[in-house]
Amino acid sequence: MEPRRITSTRLVTEGGRVHRGDVLLHSDGSWSESHGDEDVIETIDGSNRVITRSFQNWHTHLPMVLNRSMGEGLPLMEWLQTSIFPTERHVTKELIEVGTRAAIAELIATGTTFACDMYHHPDAIAPVVAESGIRGIVCGPTTDWPPSSEDMSDSGNALKMLETLLSDGSLANGRVQYGVAAHAVYTCSEETLLRAAELGRRYSAPVHIHTSETRQEVANCHAEHGMYPVEYLDSIGFLEEGTVCAHCGWVTKKEMRILAEKKCHAVHCPISNQKLACGGTMSYPAMKDAKVDVRLGTDGAASNNSLDMRAEAKAASLIQRHDHWDARILDPIETWQLATKGSKDWITWDLNDVRLRPTGRDDRRLLANLIYSGGRVLDVFVDGEPIRRDGVTLTIDELASLEALEDSAREYYSHI
Repeated sequence: MEPRRITSTRLVTEGGRVHRGDVLLHSDGSWSESHGDEDVIETIDGSNRVITRSFQNWHTHLPMVLNRSMGEGLPLMEWLQTSIFPTERHVTKELIEVGTRAAIAELIATGTTFACDMYHHPDAIAPVVAESGIRGIVCGPTTDWPPSSEDMSDSGNALKMLETLLSDGSLANGRVQYGVAAHAVYTCSEETLLRAAELGRRYSAPVHIHTSETRQEVANCHAEHGMYPVEYLDSIGFLEEGTVCAHCGWVTKKEMRILAEKKCHAVHCPISNQKLACGGTMSYPAMKDAKVDVRLGTDGAASNNSLDMRAEAKAASLIQRHDHWDARILDPIETWQLATKGSKDWITWDLNDVRLRPTGRDDRRLLANLIYSGGRVLDVFVDGEPIRRDGVTLTIDELASLEALEDSAREYYSHI
């Protein structure tokens, strides 16, 4: 595929340097300087644009945009028991599809092109992700959770469906793949955890779990097993290279070494943890010292309210500085690298947005402005294909998705 030329623009490199001039964006995710004589798909005036890598959101529950702002002001377990679980007992594939489409509209509009998701009915989520043009790992449960019937039994249907999806393979030429979800050590029996891990190994699929999110979870795990959650998961052979461990707010240095040795992803979700008053925050400096692969995620819109990774990057930088009394932690370059790690896609920001000004001498303020002030996303390119142009998403009708969300939310809330 021929590249796309953007003229008179600013491109922020992976190292945080701002390159100015005419550039070519190639379909393989690379870029090069343009000399003006190349064959291109189109030429875009970039004088009002800043080009950066796209965000990567490593922990989401996309359909839970249906639950946005439910149970405000409640602590985690009360919030789950009184707001989330009662509605989820009535969730349907149709509701999940509506919620997913609205969530992805938000992701695209805020510059995210990858989501690692965990929710029920992955068969309803993955096709929407594929159609939207973004990338994703869609992780489904191996058990009926929450139970779909009053007798709290597990029908086995979730496991059968997930095995079928995993065996069928990825969607959209590999852009969207299926994974395995195990909710947490406090909601999954050892048998369930081992089943999830075995399924991941059999199909070479990522396994996604909430890990050490709260102090109570950690204390209960230690009381029951004599080990903290990461230690326990390691002891039963759950952890593998690529296992996605969300939160990790209450982990010991020994557990950090385990995560590093197993080459797991530890996902920092600062806004959700603060909003639910979890108390513990991932220690990024300690994780970095232990050589753990840290990623960034929003969690679901139910506990975060937002799926905006730019805001998450700001929160990550600020809370790490605050908690460690060190303003040097997660400077703009390292924060941006954390939020975009692994991205092969491009987004452009509106340089005429006052929040990006002043850019400073040699544009040295530009990246800090993006992280700490914000900005409008104009264009999104995935595999060289535009899925948003000039502030309009092309793959999802945003207005229609919002109207469907409103109608579905009214139906969903009627059950509580």
